Amino acid sequence: MLNLDFDYATYLEELHVHSLNHTRLFSGVYREVPDSFGITDNTLAPLPNRYISPWTRSSEPGYFDGGKKFDLSRWDDTYFERLKDFITRASRLGIVVELNLFCPFYTVDLWKANPMNAANNVNGVGDCEGTEVYALKHKDLTSVQEAVARKIVEELREFDNLYYEVCNEPYFGGVTMEWQHHIVDTIVDEEKDHATKHLISMNVANGRAKVQNPHPAVSIFNFHYCHPPDTVEINYGLNKVIGENETGFRGKEDVLYRTEGWDFIVAGGGLYNNLDYSFTRNNPKGTFFEYNSPGGGSSSLRRQLKILRDFIEGFEFVRMEPDNSIIKGGQASGPLSGTPAQANITARALVEKGKQYAIYVKGDAKVKLAISLPKGNYSAEWVDTKTGRTEKTEEFSHIGGDRTLSSPEYDEDIALRILAH
Repeated sequence: MLNLDFDYATYLEELHVHSLNHTRLFSGVYREVPDSFGITDNTLAPLPNRYISPWTRSSEPGYFDGGKKFDLSRWDDTYFERLKDFITRASRLGIVVELNLFCPFYTVDLWKANPMNAANNVNGVGDCEGTEVYALKHKDLTSVQEAVARKIVEELREFDNLYYEVCNEPYFGGVTMEWQHHIVDTIVDEEKDHATKHLISMNVANGRAKVQNPHPAVSIFNFHYCHPPDTVEINYGLNKVIGENETGFRGKEDVLYRTEGWDFIVAGGGLYNNLDYSFTRNNPKGTFFEYNSPGGGSSSLRRQLKILRDFIEGFEFVRMEPDNSIIKGGQASGPLSGTPAQANITARALVEKGKQYAIYVKGDAKVKLAISLPKGNYSAEWVDTKTGRTEKTEEFSHIGGDRTLSSPEYDEDIALRILAH
C-alpha cells in the first residue's frame, strides 16, 4: 500500500481466489530500500518518488532518495484514501487486515530513509540514532508517533475487518516494552468513544518465548518463525490468540511453509501468515518465481494453504483445544512424537473430546495411529494436504479406549478428521 507501483487490488483478489482471509499491511511509517534483506523487487522498497506515507511532502527538497522532504505536522489525503480503499476491498473479499503501525530500523540505511529522521523532514524531529526512535527518549518523536497512531485509528474507525499490531519485531532496534505499552494505551484512548473497538496485537519474539505481564488491552500475541510451534503451548493459558504472522527465510520449497502452517494451526494457533515473494511490483498476482529472495511463495502454496483452511473450517474449531495425549501410539518407519524437535515424524491433535478430532501427521509415507476415543459411532477421513482429496474413509462403532486407524500411503504429510455421529 505504501508502494504506489503495487496493484494491491489484484493482490487481494488473488488471496480471495484461494479463500485466504488474512494479510499484513505495513502502515507506511516504515519503508525499506532496494537491497534490504536480499529480497528481489521488494514491495516495501518503492522506487524514487513512489513512496507514500501518512505524512505529506513539503515544498523543501532533500528527501533520502529524491523529491521533497516530509512535513510531520500535516497528513497526506491521498495516502488515507489509498489506505481506506485497501481495507474496503479487503472487507468485500472477506479478508482481515493486520495493520502494522511501526517497525524498528534493522540497519542504518533504513533509518536514513525514514521520514522521522531529521534529515528527511522539515520539522527538526528525529535528530538521533535509529535505536532511540521507539524508546520514549525524545518527546518530539513520541508526539509524532502518538499523532500518527491516533490519526490512523480515527480514519479507520468504521472498519470491522481490521486489527492493529503495535510494532513488527520490536525485539530488534532498541524498541522498549514501555514504548509499546504507551502506543497500546494511545490506541485504547483514541477508541474510547468509538462504536467499533479493534483488537490489538503485539509481536513477542522470533521462535518462542513466554509472554510476561501482558498488557490487558492486547488480544493477539504474534510470533515469527515458529517451527516447531511450541510457543502455542507455552502461552496457551493466556486464553488469547497466539499467531504466527510471519515466516520464511527457510528456502523456496512449498513443503516448508505448508507443513509449518499445518503444524501451527493444529497445535492451537489462531493465525498463520507466510512471506510470499512471488508477489512483486510487476507481479501483483503472485506469478513471479524467479526470485532470489530468502524464502518461498507461489500459487501452488496458496492452493495448499486453502486446503488447510477448508480442513479447519470443517470443524467447530472454537470448541477445540490442542491435546496430543489422545494419540496413544503408532507404527511408522520412525517414532511418533507430539513434539517435532524429538523426531522426524510427528502427530498432533486439536480436539473436542468425544465429538471432533483434527489430527496432523508429518513425515513418513504410511502410519497407524492408536487414538483414545470414548464410546460412540465415528467417521474417519484421511485428507491429502496437497490436493484436498479424501484418500480413505472409515465408519466404525467403538466401545471406548484406543482405536487404531491406518492411513493410506502419502507423501510428506497427511491429515485425519474424526467426527462423532
